[in-house]
Amino acid sequence: MPPSQKRARRYDLVRTRTAVQAQFAHVRAAVGALTPDQLALPTRLGEWTVRELAAHLTMALSNVRRNLELPEPPGEKPELALLEWPFSTAERAGRITDDTKALAADRPDLDALYAEAAERFEAVVPGVGEGRLLPTRVGVMRLGDFLVTRTVELVVHTDDLNAAAGLDIPYDRQALAACTRLLTDALAEKAPGGSVEVRVPPFSVVQCVQGPKHTRGTPPNVVETDPLTWIRLATGRTQWSRALDEAKVSASGERADLSDLLPLLG
Repeated sequence: MPPSQKRARRYDLVRTRTAVQAQFAHVRAAVGALTPDQLALPTRLGEWTVRELAAHLTMALSNVRRNLELPEPPGEKPELALLEWPFSTAERAGRITDDTKALAADRPDLDALYAEAAERFEAVVPGVGEGRLLPTRVGVMRLGDFLVTRTVELVVHTDDLNAAAGLDIPYDRQALAACTRLLTDALAEKAPGGSVEVRVPPFSVVQCVQGPKHTRGTPPNVVETDPLTWIRLATGRTQWSRALDEAKVSASGERADLSDLLPLLG
């Protein structure tokens, strides 16, 4: 998918990094209290157990540290823009599963794994500029952009963990905001236009879908939902029809059907 011609949303590096650390801390506290029976529970992620999901969540931080420790790629521009990242995830699903299962098997002590991930992140990431280029698995990215993708990883998998183990892990507000904004912007990138207004209060409003552009007054085509429902729709955790049936989404107007555009992430 080609990069958008629109001006990309800007994210503050320090706020994003702090949000990543805060959400990781919430998860770490919850994982530390899980019982063996809870760790053995299944998840909605194929054959992953809660233990494997918990191990995978540490990769949100460790991948940043690992990439920063590699030599900086040559050049001054990234290969992958932030809005291209959501569409790169499906092709990596098999490798991610293999890496996750290997990590969970090799590092059964989750407390030690979480402590190591947090400490190494804190030792390496602060002080590095947002424009530092990283050699990620999907292409060279800016550090500032890659950190935004970490909010998606952490928020989405926090929701997975809550669902699987019956937990109520809180969501850092800034992490939830960044995740929501990236995924709404990705929708506008996938279906550019101005005929439908998608509202996810209090964090984001975007216009998308080709057709008559709305300029004033009440938009004729409006979709509105809450951040977690939007994230579940964008990542395939719930279906459009189900969200409508459960009144988690309101959709008005003949063009306000996003079912053919979702999910955004594989």
